[in-house]
Amino acid sequence: MSMRIALVIPTMDRGGAEKQLCLLAEHLPRDQFDVHVILLTRDGPRSESLRAAGIPVTVIGKRFKADPTALFRLRRELVRLKPDVVHTWIFAANSFGRAAAKLARVPRILASERCVDPWKTEVHFGIDRRLARWTDAITTNSTGVVDFYASHGIARDKFHVIPNAIQPRSECEIERAEALDRLQVPQQQKLILAVGRLWPQKRYRDLIWAAELLGSVRDDITLVIIGDGPQRGELLRFRDSVSIPERVRFAGTRHDVSELLPHADAFWIGSDYEGQSNSVIEAMQAAVPVVASDIPGNRDLVIPEVTGKLVAVGDTADFARQTLELLENHELGARYAGAAQQRIATEFTVEAMVRAHAELYGRGH
Repeated sequence: MSMRIALVIPTMDRGGAEKQLCLLAEHLPRDQFDVHVILLTRDGPRSESLRAAGIPVTVIGKRFKADPTALFRLRRELVRLKPDVVHTWIFAANSFGRAAAKLARVPRILASERCVDPWKTEVHFGIDRRLARWTDAITTNSTGVVDFYASHGIARDKFHVIPNAIQPRSECEIERAEALDRLQVPQQQKLILAVGRLWPQKRYRDLIWAAELLGSVRDDITLVIIGDGPQRGELLRFRDSVSIPERVRFAGTRHDVSELLPHADAFWIGSDYEGQSNSVIEAMQAAVPVVASDIPGNRDLVIPEVTGKLVAVGDTADFARQTLELLENHELGARYAGAAQQRIATEFTVEAMVRAHAELYGRGH
């Protein structure tokens, strides 16, 4: 008889946690697991692949931050499903989902913390600590996340580090000339890519400054920032005050990033904090040299002077300096890129991620 798993997450937006949940749900062996996905707040585009795979998706419809009716609707759904395991992802679902699972007397309750969360207050950490008492295990993708929550009073032995997974690259390739045309970048330029939501955590101001500094040394570089978000207008104004569109371009949300990545000469991420960046994993898989801020989540991926370079958070001059070395020493960049690609191929597979979750679900069953 298969084990019934209920995966609970706030939405099915195009975020990293949602992507990992979908990979897990779609690849757990069907002869061993009966998987259901429950969305606490609203539906989103990633549900399409779940439904196409025949995985039931239920939307609870939480209407506001502390909506008590959502807790009882979620409890009712869990009573109906009778899952063997409830696995919740991200703070809102971790809070409502674990409470509802406790009320529904689910035998095994798991949570998942996907990121270092400096925005949390003592109230949030108090909720996390209380719910940890009812939690059999907490999955995460980074040792940095374990350190962060351990410093806020949650026992380390609750955590199980399971790295993010990535599927093999598709065979759909485009020429470099087409990639640059799509991004409206002149053919002679060196292309630096940054991918992510436009909001303060990502520190795009630093990357804009770094591009301007790098451009003062050589005039053939263009930084293209792919993504959208609440800071778009502010960042455009900042770009126009310190640089020029030919040096820093905003490409908005795109669905061809996997085709563009192999043609980048470097990949930048300057974040204040991360769990484990899917965009960095994708760049490494595409054999692109990575220059990343020296934070716990990035350290799990980028081994300094082996698979890329780490730079102190906010050190725009060093971002420019380290990237200049990669651009002027092609052999060095190729060596980093090859080592990065090999690491992703061996350590960040879907099979390994699914196997680790399956073993965790089966404990005590």
